[in-house]
Amino acid sequence: MVEIPMVKVGRQLGYARDIILDALLPPQCLCCGEMVDRQGNLCAPCWSGMRFLEAPCCHACGFPFPYDEGEDALCAACSRQRPDYDRARAVLAYDDHSRSLLLRLKHGDRLDGVPAFGQWLARAGAPFWADADLLLPVPLHRWRLLRRRYNQAALLSLALSRHCGVPSHPDLLQRRRATVSQGGQSRTGRARNVRGAFAVSDTDKVRLRGAHVVLIDDVFTTGATVSACARILKRSGVARVDVLTLARVL
Repeated sequence: MVEIPMVKVGRQLGYARDIILDALLPPQCLCCGEMVDRQGNLCAPCWSGMRFLEAPCCHACGFPFPYDEGEDALCAACSRQRPDYDRARAVLAYDDHSRSLLLRLKHGDRLDGVPAFGQWLARAGAPFWADADLLLPVPLHRWRLLRRRYNQAALLSLALSRHCGVPSHPDLLQRRRATVSQGGQSRTGRARNVRGAFAVSDTDKVRLRGAHVVLIDDVFTTGATVSACARILKRSGVARVDVLTLARVL
């Protein structure tokens, strides 16, 4: 009797699953809805319109530079005042091309792109993985989570964990106060809105002491939310807080 390796069986089952899924739900571009060859893909025009953010960039906030100014170079804003987090990186520029992608994820229940986003995040956060201890998604308040049914940051964090090998812990950082939407608010208004909104339990402070944490969120706008998270984490004993998002406003 010929024994079939379990790895081969698992691969074949995966192929069969993909065929069935494509038959039931024909794969569509994550942005425009045009037909594509595989679930979670972008069509060629949408892919070419995306602006993927890479080095060179500000060492602290990740803002892209037009030319290389050195590995530890800072942008003007970070030179004046370093952010509460240590480093921030993002996959995409948030613009007219990527907006549809993010809105479909956040409000349109389009979760078929999450596995691909995990791969993108793993590449963008490559400088973090050598010594990162935990992935912490920015939490939603329980009432908003009930309305939305899922936390997109937590889904991104779980998908990323499968690629970078760093464990995701969606419950260590809590959102103890419901806040209004950050959309449409000024930089000052955003900072005021999330002030005191996050917390870490005394039990979890023991687990976080001395850790290198990577905060995960969908969009970095002014940095108010991740800054508020970074402050409470560092007060709770975290040694280093880096930030990784799917997109950022430039």
